[in-house]
Amino acid sequence: MDVITRFAPSPTGYLHIGGARTALFNWLFARHHGGKFLLRIEDTDRARSTDDAIEKIYEGMKWLGLNWDEDAISQFSRRDRHVEVAEELVAEGKAYYCYCTPEELEEMREKARAEGGSASYDGRWRDRDSSEAPEGVAPTVRLKTPETGESIITDAVQGEIRVDHAQLDDMILLRSDKTPTYMLSVVVDDHDMNITHIIRGDDHLTNAFRQKMLYDAMGWDTPVFVHLPLIHGPDGKKLSKRHGATGAEAYRDMGYLPEALLNYLLRLGWSHGDDEIIPLDKAIEWFDLEHVGKSPSRFDFDKIDSINAHYMAEMDNDELTKLLVPFLTEKLETEPSEQALAWMTQGMDDLVERAKRLPDLADEALLYARIRPLPLDERAQQILDDDARNVLSKLKDSLAALDSFTADDVDAGVKAFVKEEGLKFGKVGMPLRAALTGTGSSPSITHIAAILGKEETLARLEDVIENRQAAA
Repeated sequence: MDVITRFAPSPTGYLHIGGARTALFNWLFARHHGGKFLLRIEDTDRARSTDDAIEKIYEGMKWLGLNWDEDAISQFSRRDRHVEVAEELVAEGKAYYCYCTPEELEEMREKARAEGGSASYDGRWRDRDSSEAPEGVAPTVRLKTPETGESIITDAVQGEIRVDHAQLDDMILLRSDKTPTYMLSVVVDDHDMNITHIIRGDDHLTNAFRQKMLYDAMGWDTPVFVHLPLIHGPDGKKLSKRHGATGAEAYRDMGYLPEALLNYLLRLGWSHGDDEIIPLDKAIEWFDLEHVGKSPSRFDFDKIDSINAHYMAEMDNDELTKLLVPFLTEKLETEPSEQALAWMTQGMDDLVERAKRLPDLADEALLYARIRPLPLDERAQQILDDDARNVLSKLKDSLAALDSFTADDVDAGVKAFVKEEGLKFGKVGMPLRAALTGTGSSPSITHIAAILGKEETLARLEDVIENRQAAA
């Protein structure tokens, strides 16, 4: 069997993080089996289905690298096909026209609630002829649900699940305005797209029984159902806006790498031994349904931060520098210079050890990006008192005398100066750091000096010695 999976989001304006995990699992399963991964936009809700909302889903998918096979399908564009299937079921006596008024339906719902039942429609038009229809009532089309027995679904994650047919009423396939319902559209589309495995959140589990009845009524093979436990927030409740970012693009803007987010989402509900860092090629090789968990997962920002830090450290320095440009531009209110970017790339190995997300890394990299004279933060201002400036004035002369300006040369020069002046290293190292970076904390200051070069290093020292500084 050729495996074909699909991701079928409703265009709500962004790619929800739970949807991103569903898309990932579908994508991995298809890629693992050498099959196809298809994308369908369930845009039948015309009020919310704008071109902008749909584009945001495409954008999120592309950012994550979850490329789909074939052109994306619009569910709304297939509404004529959905109507055709409903009418075919009516012609075969497997569905019927229902002429109930809204008042009658509300009466049935109230009765069902009072009796503690789950089904609300009582089937009163199930065996009646349309000739008895009242005037002025546009009919809906309802599927004839079996009146006895039960339906059984063997879900690849949840196992065998049963539902008594008495709990289900005759669901609507076409509304009174002849528009198809979600239940009808989904089944017809999945069948016509030759979907073999329906992988989605377990909030759709109750829908699966109704959808299976449609497959059976049409005589179609039912795909394998795979219902994934939902993602919960840190408080154990369903992930929502109250927990913070819920859209994939928000994680991009927060400075997470797509590789890190995919790795984290993969581990939310799927495992491969004790492996935490799973590159995408290994994920494709290893992914299966047997190791999908049955319990909801909790979103953990500390964990995703840790994974993101790993992927940043593994990234090529040139590529990482390029990713920092938008964050640096926002902080500087201008684009960093080519020289600044070159310095960052050289110093990236030290910088990346101190950051978990791209904005953190951009903060660390500001020491290379800011234009002289550097602004001094509060700690740097405390360090650079008159005594510190006097020390730096003498140190500047010692550093200017160096023939070579490597990190080792600078380190040796500073140590020689400390010994000659009879000072503790902190009395020299701390002012030097504050002068070259504008802060009281940074990676190795001798590495930074070597990357900046002699001319820039001496110029930054001169700014501090002369008490020149930008507004902090």
